[in-house]
Amino acid sequence: MTKIKTRDRILNTSLSLFNSLGEPNVTTLLISDELDISPGNLYYHFKSKGDIVEELFSAYESEVLDLLSVPEDVDISLDQQSFFLHILFEAVARYRFLYQDLVNVLSRYDRLQLRFKRILKKKTGAFRSICQSLRNQNMMSIEDDDLDSLCEQLTLTACYWSAYDTLSHLDDRESVDPGRGVYQMMHLMLPYFVPDVQEHAKLISQEYLV
Repeated sequence: MTKIKTRDRILNTSLSLFNSLGEPNVTTLLISDELDISPGNLYYHFKSKGDIVEELFSAYESEVLDLLSVPEDVDISLDQQSFFLHILFEAVARYRFLYQDLVNVLSRYDRLQLRFKRILKKKTGAFRSICQSLRNQNMMSIEDDDLDSLCEQLTLTACYWSAYDTLSHLDDRESVDPGRGVYQMMHLMLPYFVPDVQEHAKLISQEYLV
């Protein structure tokens, strides 16, 4: 069995605690107690909680920016689009502490602000590429102005869904359901699909409520 390095254990434990308790409620002392290591040992790897948050953000950033690099010159199917949303919401769920207290986190760790804005811009661009591909294939009927509004709404929903979902089970922040987020995103797009695609989209979205 491969032994997990202390640094990785700190990151994994911190992520779990941030997600379950909320990042503002977690101290480096709590993290070291949870790991059964001395505060000095933790400090050897990370000088502050902010350093832990930044490294976790970097891991999320790397994962999601790769996902959001949607090519603009390929035909994207409805199944691929729903799978894209599924992977995106799973990534958000893994690092949900960032989204559940987004404004406060970015206010306290201002070095992350521009990087997060970059992610938001990439999300909007990815949604635009997907919708444009569906429109080019005559699967979606939408005017340019409505497309701008839809992509902004999709970005907004992807950004704040985790916080909204948490409100329904504040007593159990471990309970997450990325599928409901995918369902909502699919239904935001539903009115713009042509009739036969609309029926297919309904069937796909229902599968995410199981």
